[in-house]
Amino acid sequence: MRLLVTNDDGIESVFLHELARELVAAGHEVFVAAPKVEQSWTGASKSRHRPVHSTKADWGLGCPTWVVDGTPSDSVNIALDHLLPMKPEAVLSGINIGLNAGLGFILGSGTVAGASEGALHGLPAVALSQSLSVAMYDELKAGGGRPTPELLALLRASAKHGARIAAALAARTPPLSFIVHNLNFPFPCTAESEVRRTVPARVMFPGLFSPQAADGTHSFVFKIGRDTSPEAPLTDRAALEAGFISHTVLDFSKLGSI
Repeated sequence: MRLLVTNDDGIESVFLHELARELVAAGHEVFVAAPKVEQSWTGASKSRHRPVHSTKADWGLGCPTWVVDGTPSDSVNIALDHLLPMKPEAVLSGINIGLNAGLGFILGSGTVAGASEGALHGLPAVALSQSLSVAMYDELKAGGGRPTPELLALLRASAKHGARIAAALAARTPPLSFIVHNLNFPFPCTAESEVRRTVPARVMFPGLFSPQAADGTHSFVFKIGRDTSPEAPLTDRAALEAGFISHTVLDFSKLGSI
């Protein structure tokens, strides 16, 4: 397939690199357009009030690659309209550093929003995210984004699953369906990890900002959220905790259905 790949962690993310390389190795025609710097929690925001710069660059991914000085949504819009030599058959976004499971994460995610931009252009779309322990996430950030051998092995297992599953989902999703497939990989993910269909967990996020400081500012405080989901059906969070790959279908054509 001809695929556009983006993310919200930025062009330097090894999580993006591993997915792109797996897709290329599988024989797909891949194009990458990713933000210059991390754009986590930016949702579907677009750079309305300033020009956005794009540059073609070689990141050793084996495919044409552009760096976009904007959000994931900027990257997808600009790539589809101005950078790619031809229209792709699907848009993939990820692999995100950390899960995007539960309503609060899904609605705020730049990764999911990057895929959603593809759906809004009438293309099949898949978001991919890797659940991590807090300790491993902190270790990755402290190491400047360079994964430990343990994390790299985990990531490569997820990237293999992701390249296979995402391409298959994109191939069977009709154009103009306004569907985003949201994939989340468990920690740890292995070659034997199985996929389960899920629904978004009903996660609430009170207290995402600190009290006002002396200078009048409030700072973002990361929280995993409070899960208020019923026991059934199986949620994305519950599937990850059980060691499964979570596959949630976000069908925007059904919004407002009675």
